[in-house]
Amino acid sequence: MTVLDARALGRATLARQLLLERADVPVLDAVAHLCGLQAQEPQEPFVGLWSRLHAFDPAVLSDLLTGRRVVRTHLMRRTVHLVAADDALAWRARHDAMLRQRVLGVYRRELGGVDLDELAAEARTVMADGVPRSMTELAQALAGRWPAPGPRALGEMVIAALVPMAQMPPRGLWRTRAGVRNVRLSAWLGREIDPPSQDGCDRVGQALVRRYLAAFGPAASADLRAWCGLAGLPGAVAAVREELLTFRDERGRELLDLPDAPRPDPDTPAPPRFLPAFDNVILGYHDRSRVIDDAHRGLSVTGARIVLVDGRAAATWSVEADTVVVTPLRRFSRADRTAVAEQGRALASFLSDHGSDRVRIGDSPS
Repeated sequence: MTVLDARALGRATLARQLLLERADVPVLDAVAHLCGLQAQEPQEPFVGLWSRLHAFDPAVLSDLLTGRRVVRTHLMRRTVHLVAADDALAWRARHDAMLRQRVLGVYRRELGGVDLDELAAEARTVMADGVPRSMTELAQALAGRWPAPGPRALGEMVIAALVPMAQMPPRGLWRTRAGVRNVRLSAWLGREIDPPSQDGCDRVGQALVRRYLAAFGPAASADLRAWCGLAGLPGAVAAVREELLTFRDERGRELLDLPDAPRPDPDTPAPPRFLPAFDNVILGYHDRSRVIDDAHRGLSVTGARIVLVDGRAAATWSVEADTVVVTPLRRFSRADRTAVAEQGRALASFLSDHGSDRVRIGDSPS
């Protein structure tokens, strides 16, 4: 079986994630191809798409949100994702059990004795008037019947798990600060959520396997599970296995992939890319060594914004007074520093609406 080293896997990841070359595809198609973008930090998806698309116009993504073509909702790993509306409706029911268990993992004691089906029914009744509500407002409406758990536990269980919700604009619009106001996902999109399959065939799970590999492969089953949070996908993997190619990584893990998906030459040049907090390319795997050294793995869960150099995490970045500030994690060559500075200037211009192109690169660590 062919062994793919970290460099080969890294180049494949960059190609699937539209980071090896910026793509000329519509924004909606990019969001769908990427299986959504993690979006609990509302402005971060704009940077993620800027790094992936030619001439990305943030107003287009804002229009997709207000036009209800993309939606902000709790989905993979119980985190807020920006996903295509069609995917939100198709995938949501398949995530229900995982979402419940993840919230219970935090609030099991507070929610002990609460009938979750009754809580869901009452929350749907409250939300039936179509009035957008914050989590606190919804929890207050439910607290008269369930006073013991407290508003945080009630609110998170309902909004993140029991009742599929959409976070309404202006939350998530470009250059906009707004609190979270929730409405029922089906009401916001004007369509009901796809029901679970009744014939025992996990079609949604099979679709998730294919979609994940198209955007993240080659990858192991553990990587797929780490991305979506779903534990019940072995059957879906088994059902599509005959369609797939298999490889090994340097650790001996079996990797699955779609036959026609790109697997570029490991020596393909990879330009610097500025990634937002919690980017797909960092969080989409259990084994993140294809893009980030083990010594820096902790950065992937703290929300650090990463700079890729030659396809690997080589720096973090932030913004201070319209200046993109780059902090190297390793020594930069002269060529690396020049290329990072060029991309940093472009990013500063994007973030400041062409008001600044300042970039400052710190000293390399000794």
